[in-house]
Amino acid sequence: MRAEEPFLVRHADLIFALKTFAASILALVIALAMDLPRPYWAMATVYITSQPLAGATSSKAFFRVMGTLVGATMTVALVPNLIDAPELLCLAIALWVGLCLYLSLLDGTPRSYVFMLAGYTVALISFPSVSEPGNIFDTAVARLEEISLGIVCASLVSTIIFPRSVAPAVAGRVDAWLADARRLSQVVLLREGTSETRRARRLKLATDIVEIDTLSTHLAYDRLTDSSAVSGLSEIWLRMLMLLPVIASLEDRLAALSEEALRRQPELKRLLDDLAQWIVSDVSARQPADQIRATIAERQATLDGSASWERIITTSLLLRLRELVDLSRDCRALSQAIAESRKISTVDVAFHSEAGAAPVRHRDRGLALWSAAGAAIAILICCLFWIGTGWPDGASAPMMAAVACSFFAAQDEPARFIRSFGLWSLVAIVVVAIYLFALVPAISHIEVLVIALAPTFLLYGLLIARPATAGTGMALAANTATLLALQSTYNADFASYANSAAAFFVGVVIAELVTRIARGVGAEWIANRLVLSSWKTLAVAAERRGKRDRAEFAGLMLHRLGLLVQRIAFLSESDRRDADSLVQLRIGLNIIDLRRARYGLAATTIHVIDDMLDQLAIACRRYAGGGMPFELLTSIDRALARAVKDPNDRAREDALIGLVGIRRGLFPDAPAYRPSSGKSVAA
Repeated sequence: MRAEEPFLVRHADLIFALKTFAASILALVIALAMDLPRPYWAMATVYITSQPLAGATSSKAFFRVMGTLVGATMTVALVPNLIDAPELLCLAIALWVGLCLYLSLLDGTPRSYVFMLAGYTVALISFPSVSEPGNIFDTAVARLEEISLGIVCASLVSTIIFPRSVAPAVAGRVDAWLADARRLSQVVLLREGTSETRRARRLKLATDIVEIDTLSTHLAYDRLTDSSAVSGLSEIWLRMLMLLPVIASLEDRLAALSEEALRRQPELKRLLDDLAQWIVSDVSARQPADQIRATIAERQATLDGSASWERIITTSLLLRLRELVDLSRDCRALSQAIAESRKISTVDVAFHSEAGAAPVRHRDRGLALWSAAGAAIAILICCLFWIGTGWPDGASAPMMAAVACSFFAAQDEPARFIRSFGLWSLVAIVVVAIYLFALVPAISHIEVLVIALAPTFLLYGLLIARPATAGTGMALAANTATLLALQSTYNADFASYANSAAAFFVGVVIAELVTRIARGVGAEWIANRLVLSSWKTLAVAAERRGKRDRAEFAGLMLHRLGLLVQRIAFLSESDRRDADSLVQLRIGLNIIDLRRARYGLAATTIHVIDDMLDQLAIACRRYAGGGMPFELLTSIDRALARAVKDPNDRAREDALIGLVGIRRGLFPDAPAYRPSSGKSVAA
């Protein structure tokens, strides 16, 4: 513990454990007082819902209520109508769980919890109720009441007693990210450090931006956060999306120029040194951004048919420097506005997104479909075993198969996590047996029961509070609360408990075995799919002729890159090098810039550029590793030769910058373009 931190920060884990236990007991006591049929579900819901940060708890609570409501409604629709055909009922439930899991995996945001819960809630309510289908409506309503009660208790305690807002956590991560980005910018501008150190910093920034995005999705549900701070952080994050590829492009352009070329341009070298100092200086200690922009503008040169490759690269570098200045200045201004609680609309920003919307997330429909199919098959196998053996307590098997398959489908190796869940479930089974048959029979007062439960559930709360053990803690807490099945009267029977526990474990085992078959692929397969998906996205970008999707494209590619970085060790050397230098992202942004420039070019120039984009799309769709075809380099150089002669100055420069970025991204080791011949030097 660090003594300089506030008491509530130093002991945040313990405070969370105490708060969660208090909320669970409150939910249990109220459920007992209301005479709900399964009050222990209210207790279990508190541990499933609670998160260390209040906003995360609120968002999860809201989504859990919505998912439970949808699931309960579907249960009432299915069970009474299909109870006379148990095979069809099992099939319908399995297909519903699979469909909801598929939608959950495609969504990928905290909102996906609605779909996942809507799926396995049907299994939780339906399978134990098949023996009493006439009471299914009452059972569904009771389940909704119990879960809602647990959610309300968890949310109230989280937001009233020593609440921890999401906003400071997000703001802290954003500030740290921007500081790291500024330091990387300085290193790149000064040409310092090794390629390995710069690579490590780029990959860390790419990973962190995805984590910040995930954390910031809870801001809208955080009652402790001001709405202006939420919109301000959203604006900063949008600029963070664009900042990382700009820095990578600067590094590439400086590598293309080389130190010898910079020595021939001492004023440019001085500008880089000044900007490197400006980027890391405090706002009060640095010159206004307008002065830096003016200096950059002075270095700009007109590009025409006689422009050398070095001059084209220099112009591209200067434009990226201007973008760096704009993005850096905006982030500083927005951060200051948030700190001063000013409205974001009053901030004069230089960078304006073309899309103006939240970025798109990567979705793997094939992987989601396999996961959904695995869940449905596991449920059907459990149902077949249950019905075929006539096992009275076998309903727990398909119920747990639905839960286990749904909870861990988003992991690279879900079977491994399901096995861990099963092992910790065994621990919970043993713990519950000790309580039910050794401790609880001697307890006759609720106060004594609370004291007896406290050590175990406080330990579970501590585990949940720590990211490394959160899954273990939640599995132990939810399973212990559910299997303990606390009621107003003690009626535990060892034979019944043993049968339910066995069915519980059988469901987890079958879920693991089926998932191991349905999702036998691992991180390497997923990493390769991510790479191929990015190349196909580039093909789509090249084929489209529309505008206004630059920020959305950056969001999609950076989100995919963040997922890829987590699996970087499984990539081939060439794909790893592309990921390290953000090659696909930079190429895509240049494609979009080039498409935008088309609208001001002559028809003959557009024809040549479109021909190149069509060839690029074909090459990206056929990508199977290795380099791009030689013919594509020739086509790019042909487009360069035509673009430098276009009469429209502004559109010509934009087109040249886009073509330079595409050429440098796809063929970084190719010889310099020769304007005199209008052909590739390799031709």
